Amino acid sequence: MTILSAALLLFLILDPLGNVPVFLSVLKPVAPERHRRVLVREMLIALAVLMLFLWCGKYALELMHLRQESVSIAGGIVLFLIGIRMVFPRAEGLMGEIPDGEPFIVPLAIPLVAGPSGMAAVMLMGSSEPDRLGEWSLALLLAWGVTAAILLAAPFLYRLLGPRALAAVERLMGMLLVAISVQMLLDGLTAYLGLAIPAA
Repeated sequence: MTILSAALLLFLILDPLGNVPVFLSVLKPVAPERHRRVLVREMLIALAVLMLFLWCGKYALELMHLRQESVSIAGGIVLFLIGIRMVFPRAEGLMGEIPDGEPFIVPLAIPLVAGPSGMAAVMLMGSSEPDRLGEWSLALLLAWGVTAAILLAAPFLYRLLGPRALAAVERLMGMLLVAISVQMLLDGLTAYLGLAIPAA
């Protein structure tokens, strides 16, 4: 996987366009002059959490005695479920009901940006090829930067595209994420079966 393909994968997982309506809804009770400050704070928290999982995920897996193949299969299942929810959205949104008031960490930083799928993806990257942690960090920064720019421009994008166009884009991203998750699942199963069935 190249840096650009990893960044694209993480961008799809972070799903900024799908989160635009949710972010606007959560920030509605917040004073308009604080919107940008709250968004920047939450995005930085999300980046710190994802970087922590990227750099320390390998040690967490070793501590829990989990094999790389199990993480790949589990990550594929989580991404598949997230992608299905993006293609067939529920009335309460991708991550369930959102509490009112000024958000702090939950729900904007976690789980809307740094969600379980993103954590699983960066942990898988870091544990599968630990010698490329610098490249994965760059890919994460690229995906996070584009995500932050889109979410900071959320009011403008919502007025420009409208809810229907945003919903269509989210469904398209969901389809891509489902395809990526199936490939992750197949890669994990192939690696596991290759280890479980030794060559004659």
